[in-house]
Amino acid sequence: MHGGPEPEVVGRFGSIQDVRQRKASIILHIAEAGELIGINGAISGKPYEISAETLEPCQVNFVKREAFLRLMQDHKDIGTHVTEQISNDYQAACFQIRSIGLSRTAEEKVARFLLECATTGRETNQGIRMNVALTHEEIAQVVGVSRETVTRTLGDFRHKSLITTKGPSVLIRNKPGLQALVAA
Repeated sequence: MHGGPEPEVVGRFGSIQDVRQRKASIILHIAEAGELIGINGAISGKPYEISAETLEPCQVNFVKREAFLRLMQDHKDIGTHVTEQISNDYQAACFQIRSIGLSRTAEEKVARFLLECATTGRETNQGIRMNVALTHEEIAQVVGVSRETVTRTLGDFRHKSLITTKGPSVLIRNKPGLQALVAA
């Protein structure tokens, strides 16, 4: 799903990857249900230079550029929503650039990733519980390290009692400990 200037509506979850990277992929964004992807291409009329891949079964709807632009013009609330999403996408891109570009160690990158995931987690008396429905390979593509490094780093975090894991469930047992790795 790439190359066209039509926005795509993701019904569940998906990863958006730069298709120009053939040897290594970087996951740029995990889209949420109902999120528009390809907005930049739809508005500019230029081809969308990244591809989307679903992480689980979902419904995808395509909207022609002209219809999308007319919809935004006729319904100002939709235009406002699109503007908010572009702003959120920009903020997420800045976060990812800082995370990949400014993090000195793989440990810091993985800790930063877990702390970001924790913002949608659930506070328990044991810590912050969250579901990370990504494989180690996909986490590696998000933070810019190898799969082996993610596996080793998560094992180190478990050994240091910073986290516990069971399948996709992650419990951050020591948030200040992870934050110290990011601040170091």
